[in-house]
Amino acid sequence: MENTTVFDLYIPFQGRGGVIPRAIIPMPGADGAELLLCFNHEGVYVDLMGRPLRDVRLQWGEAPTSIAYIGQGSIMGWGVKAIEIRNVQTGQLDGVFMHKREQKLRFLCERNDKVFFASVRAGASQVYFMNLNRGYAHLNE
Repeated sequence: MENTTVFDLYIPFQGRGGVIPRAIIPMPGADGAELLLCFNHEGVYVDLMGRPLRDVRLQWGEAPTSIAYIGQGSIMGWGVKAIEIRNVQTGQLDGVFMHKREQKLRFLCERNDKVFFASVRAGASQVYFMNLNRGYAHLNE
């Protein structure tokens, strides 16, 4: 038998709907040594072996269907009722944008201070963008 090391990996909260991995975000300034593992109910900061590094857990207000890091030190989570913007370092909520109607949204890309995302519907999808310049975000439908 080979010598092996067993680590206790982080096991996320198993809320309604089970555990669904959404994104792995390399933390800015950590040279790839720290990751934010994002699940449908929470996010956890871990090292490359999966061991938690911080006591803080990112708790989503609503389970997002899509999560992305955006270049201003924030992460965005797209839920069916709202879009949450959070500080990537602390997990603190920076803003919430409520949808006019429930819909599943998916991140597409970020470019020139705009974040593009689309509604996910059979037959009739729509592309949206948010302006991120000047320290605030504005949703354009």
